Amino acid sequence: MSTRYQLNESQCQNLDYSKRREWLLSNGIGGFAMGTASGINARRYHGLLIAATVPPTGRMLLLAGLDDYASSGSNKIPLSTNEYPGAFHPDGFMYLRGFEVGSDARWFYRSGSIGITKTVTITPGENTITISYTNTGSSAVEVSVKPLVCHRDFHSNFTESSTYPRGIIFSENHTTIEGDEVPLYLVHTGAKRVPVHGWYYRFEHFRESERGLDPRDDLYCPCELKYSIPVGKTVHIVGSIRDGAEPFTYPVEADQAPRTDLDVLKSAAEPFIIATEQRVSIIAGYPWFTDWGRDTMISLPGICLSTGKPETARRILSDYASQLHQGLIPNRFVEKGERADYNTVDATLWFGNAIYKTLLYEWEQEFASNMMKALEEVFHWHTVGTLYGIKVDPENGLLTQGEPGLQLTWMDAKIGDWVVTPRHGKPVEINGLWINLLRVCEWLAEKLGLEATLYARAADLAESNFESKFWHPIRGHYLDTCDPNDATLRPNQLIAMALPFTKLDPDHARAALGVIQRELVTPVGIRTLGPREPGYRGRFKGPMAELDSGYHQGTVWPWLFGPYISALVKYTGDTTEARRVLRETRGMLQEYGLNGVAECYDGDEPHEPGGCPWQAWSAGEILRAWTEDLGVE
Repeated sequence: MSTRYQLNESQCQNLDYSKRREWLLSNGIGGFAMGTASGINARRYHGLLIAATVPPTGRMLLLAGLDDYASSGSNKIPLSTNEYPGAFHPDGFMYLRGFEVGSDARWFYRSGSIGITKTVTITPGENTITISYTNTGSSAVEVSVKPLVCHRDFHSNFTESSTYPRGIIFSENHTTIEGDEVPLYLVHTGAKRVPVHGWYYRFEHFRESERGLDPRDDLYCPCELKYSIPVGKTVHIVGSIRDGAEPFTYPVEADQAPRTDLDVLKSAAEPFIIATEQRVSIIAGYPWFTDWGRDTMISLPGICLSTGKPETARRILSDYASQLHQGLIPNRFVEKGERADYNTVDATLWFGNAIYKTLLYEWEQEFASNMMKALEEVFHWHTVGTLYGIKVDPENGLLTQGEPGLQLTWMDAKIGDWVVTPRHGKPVEINGLWINLLRVCEWLAEKLGLEATLYARAADLAESNFESKFWHPIRGHYLDTCDPNDATLRPNQLIAMALPFTKLDPDHARAALGVIQRELVTPVGIRTLGPREPGYRGRFKGPMAELDSGYHQGTVWPWLFGPYISALVKYTGDTTEARRVLRETRGMLQEYGLNGVAECYDGDEPHEPGGCPWQAWSAGEILRAWTEDLGVE
């Protein structure tokens, strides 16, 4: 059951406010609809039908928007708003009396006797969208709709072309627009179709301008659809890549007001789980990410277990285990082609942690045996050495990694050949995760009645050297990496503190937490670099090169609230402070992506959000902290 978020009339008509509040509807197979409360498509990724043509990837924007009007007598009002260079047209936002989004998205327009509720609903499990117009006024209305279409990769732009569309097929109640890959079927039962067609030029997507990318699209109109709608009646337009798709709507009472902060976060977790013929996984973030191994494993306890979906967690872990290569799970499944990427040191270690938490939540014998086999393979390859310089140092049992030109940890920004935060050697969280994985292997082997000594000895060796290698007594916190040593103040030590099986010196951990609280903790997450450190960037703004270079140089990440809360409770027992921090996160679900927690924020006040409006590990780790560390159900 989704949480319903609402904007009132004054918020809707404040264009600077409403065009920065985004909504999302996902279909559970990688496709989605997305836009703003104002009706403006502010990103190249906004549109009514972004279809996952090869679920969960192959995403294409097909139905970008609608140029629609309602009229009654001499009164005519627009039901949409677009941004063009230097202008907004039409001014439908001026007639908006409210907007809300939950299981569907709804705009409430009114002027005199005209009242129209426009509803957008995505069909679960299908690349199908339904747009409904309900006459809520006091007189019959005429509604004119011009679909605005294209066929393009959702990362790209679209410009007028003499070869587009390849063809248009008009049949009774149907219009088919043919592109190079998949057709777009429009179903418009009850409409009078007028074969007016042509191009709309230079739509401006201001969010892309902010990122220094091409902000403009041209769109094609294949026809005009005219409806006569009596008072209280509804008409539907369906857009799909499947011929014969039917309208799909939710009842008005489908969504309810959430009772608790946990209800809100459980609702926010829903869009990220995808299930296709290829795999079950977790989308890392909307709109531009697909399913990444690291993000999936970090997000899984919150997205799946805190919401009571252990079977989904088992499916995800089994699917990733089937893709093991030299002891590594994929960093991400690529959008096109057959070969996955494996350039990550921590995704596989998080995989071990997710296995443990899934089995702790609900024991399943066959799954446990299969995961033990996978972990045996992981242990072997990490011990003898696998890809990208990932290998256990036999002298101290710690895990080393890194090769020139590669970025293997979660701080993975890269600009051309420049790795912004390479972190070669032995990163602190990687070795916390390695020790944790060894203890998971030991725990699982014992549970299955297998020999566990090998794992225990490896864990003992690594544990015995962790404090001496990573603790920095002068700075009062842990090194970010050792061999070579890097004493830069970063939050990665929190991960090592927070894991189930890591045993750090309690005095050292508490001292480090004190430094982190003074320098890194903000109301919206944890800074990735201390503000007194060289290279600190307090603003996550500008073109892509600027964004990438500042991605982990002070930018605040909400997902780090998870390990921060876990470490805080583990080493101080301060559940009061933990609860206060988590309660403040509820407001974050309304300031960027409605019903979503942003990927990151500015390091400096006022901490404006940036990156993806809906990020899986942001919502997942906050949710996990509520359930695991505070025991809230």
